[in-house]
Amino acid sequence: MELLIYAPEGDAKRITLESEALSLGRAGDNDLAYPGDPWLSRYHLRFERNGSAWSVKDCESRNGTIVNAASLQSPHALAPGDRIYAGHLTIEVHADPSETSRGVVSFIPGRGILETKGTVVTNLEKVLNQTRAASDKSRHDDVTLTTTRVVDALIRAGQELASHRPLEKIFQVILDLSLSAVDAMRGVILTLEKEGNLEVRASKGDNFAISTSVRDYVLSEKCSLMISDAQMEEAFREQKSIVAHKVRSVMAVPLQTGNRAIGLIYVDTGSLIRPFSQEDLDLLTVMANVAAIRIEQARLIEVEQSEKLMESELAAASEIQRNLLPTDEPACEGYEIAGYNLPCRTVGGDYYDFVPYCDGRLALVVGDVAGKGLAAALMMSSLQARVHMLVESCPDPAGALTVLNRNVAKRCPPGKFITFFYGLLDPATGKLQYANAGHNYPLLIRADGTTVCLIGHGMVMGILENSKYQTFEAELAPGDMLALFSDGVTEARTPDNDEFGESRLAGFLTARRDRPVSEIIDDLVTYVRDWSGEPVFADDFTMVVVRRS
Repeated sequence: MELLIYAPEGDAKRITLESEALSLGRAGDNDLAYPGDPWLSRYHLRFERNGSAWSVKDCESRNGTIVNAASLQSPHALAPGDRIYAGHLTIEVHADPSETSRGVVSFIPGRGILETKGTVVTNLEKVLNQTRAASDKSRHDDVTLTTTRVVDALIRAGQELASHRPLEKIFQVILDLSLSAVDAMRGVILTLEKEGNLEVRASKGDNFAISTSVRDYVLSEKCSLMISDAQMEEAFREQKSIVAHKVRSVMAVPLQTGNRAIGLIYVDTGSLIRPFSQEDLDLLTVMANVAAIRIEQARLIEVEQSEKLMESELAAASEIQRNLLPTDEPACEGYEIAGYNLPCRTVGGDYYDFVPYCDGRLALVVGDVAGKGLAAALMMSSLQARVHMLVESCPDPAGALTVLNRNVAKRCPPGKFITFFYGLLDPATGKLQYANAGHNYPLLIRADGTTVCLIGHGMVMGILENSKYQTFEAELAPGDMLALFSDGVTEARTPDNDEFGESRLAGFLTARRDRPVSEIIDDLVTYVRDWSGEPVFADDFTMVVVRRS
């Protein structure tokens, strides 16, 4: 049984359940430690083995653990398909991965092959040195047939690889050139991809049986190998594919750029008349180097084109997102209101808004989508559209959050959720009704300088479709100031990992409570940036300030 752990940022982490127990939490001594997740307890939950079965239990965590849409009260026996929510994490339970089926290439044990008499080893530096020596000699001697073949092959390779082709088509061109140059019967190109896996990029033939020792030696030592008679080697002779295809000679050379191997070329032939020679190995080694350089160039071009396209799309998305946020502060007699949003990337997942009701009340909303970047921005855009549809159908904050959560939970991808604060202000009385879905508690700065934290509990949106929310109340008296913010403000850190925190924020606001609210926000942005010593914030930064005259 294995776990797939999704965090708000980055790829999923795959964990195989093998030991007797695994602990998960914010503390560094957990087996699975997530110190950057403030919603996790120090020791949040624990996976435990019971014979061949596994269970999960909550370790009395502060925010609880959800398993399959139900709160975890007692140990739960794990089964494939279970989904667990803890802090910002989504954990999926899977059965043991099945064995990978055999395809074009299989790797076979090959101990001792490198030491046999029929194996020839060379490398790029050695071949180039020999080529220089041969070039010097050819100035005084007649050019041999072998030299002509090598030159012709390299000229053709240069011409073919100089043309502009997509990366996927380049691999087939390289393979065709390689097979032609050394008169090989079959061949395959493999490249190193994520996590060191080898991926077939082009092939002629199938059921290639490549020795693991050959594969590892070629990639790690960046050396080329030739086995002149595979039928004489025990590890190969026992392979049905070697016998069926009457393979006699094989060569494996690294796709090498500088001191790095990005893959390998493997070719073989069944010819009894002309097995591979030292000259064939040298030629294929040089061609593989030329091919590797062309592959890296093509990859860089694709990356550059992709980055330019992404930059253009992100710039357009950023403009659209800015237009979704309020462009002007709402006109509300007797109140001074200002809002500010600064994504840490081109686009972000923070959201704030001012939504007027027909009866004169004003909705004050602040949300934070888990994660950053384009995915979070798309969810934020969808959320903004839903918020504006609630004005007539949901007269109270709790009802608004209930409807929003139901819509979000139906479409929320694994590992994503939204924290959200929905406040409804009556300007005439200063009465504030509010509901909170796991968002930072707002700060109410009284006219006399005392600070009140508007506590209101509620499940984050996007996890449990049937979550219910409660409406709480507060009141803004004349001179009082309300501050709504995202965790990008309070969780800003110095290089020494000192957190800005709510107490420091409250002190900053209290000291400046008599200044215009727009100036307070501008000063706060500058202050936090100087305090942290970082010109760019690590998270989206959102602030809304409301003061009653």
